[in-house]
Amino acid sequence: MHAFQLETYDVPPCLRDIPCPQPHANQVQVQIMACGLNFADLLMLRGSYQERPTLPFTLGMELAGVVTALGSSVTSLSIGQRVAVFAGMGGLAETGCFPADACTPIPDEMSFTDAAAFQITYGTSHLALDHRARLQAGETLLVMGAAGGVGLTAVEIGKRMGARVIAMARGAEKLAIAKAVGADHLIDSDTPDLRTALMDLGGVDVVYDAVGGPAFTQAMRATKPEGRLIPIGFAGGEVPQIPANHLLVKNLTVIGLYWGGYPKFAPKTLSRSMATLFDWYKTGGLRPHISHQLPLSRAAEALELLRTRKSTGKIVVTIQDV
Repeated sequence: MHAFQLETYDVPPCLRDIPCPQPHANQVQVQIMACGLNFADLLMLRGSYQERPTLPFTLGMELAGVVTALGSSVTSLSIGQRVAVFAGMGGLAETGCFPADACTPIPDEMSFTDAAAFQITYGTSHLALDHRARLQAGETLLVMGAAGGVGLTAVEIGKRMGARVIAMARGAEKLAIAKAVGADHLIDSDTPDLRTALMDLGGVDVVYDAVGGPAFTQAMRATKPEGRLIPIGFAGGEVPQIPANHLLVKNLTVIGLYWGGYPKFAPKTLSRSMATLFDWYKTGGLRPHISHQLPLSRAAEALELLRTRKSTGKIVVTIQDV
């Protein structure tokens, strides 16, 4: 079968022919139909992600497909079942074997491409805003990097939770996309005085930052007393340094979130969140924004689109005809 693999960190990944895997006792074999890309895939290419797989490994953290074989201990799934999988790796391949408890049955109403684009971005934003930040109806939410994969879902979910949403992104085109999913106010990332722009809108209760860099500090200065700040990622390349004295004076809370850790230490929290999100999808409330859809043969191009930030929402690589 074909798999898009990284063999060594000083050589670009490529499409390789490898043996088709067979499931262990607690695994299922999945015919992969589509794989969603994430910023973390780029970190894995550099060996700088929180988890560093043994080389060589197949890229692709989340996927959707059809169960084609069951391990001897698996009773929760059946052959032919449509599933979404948060795998951590292995999605950019024609077939993969994954733990059964990493598989979530997907509703009939959901396409494979939507399912492949759904779990990490919506799951991250929902856990961050609902479980961690306790966002309340009527509060003001600032989403930085609002046209990116997680940022766009934060706008969508924040609005659904009843917040007033300020979307921050670079350029009119990206801001228009954030506006289309519910943003109430738009701020261009190139605004020279972000703090003043936010204060003119009344300040912020919750900051959701997928970008990092100096803008985080400006947003913190515009956060109301007892506000919450969530550093989700650092797509801009700079990790902000947070002055503790500012947190003290304004009674602020900085909240860490690593969505990928929840399957290990709080799986029930994760499953409740995903159940809510899939229900919202079924009732027509959520729809992933997929700006690019490319075949497996163009996986390198898809990753380059992500690296150069030329995409909005999600990029999905299709493995089979979907």
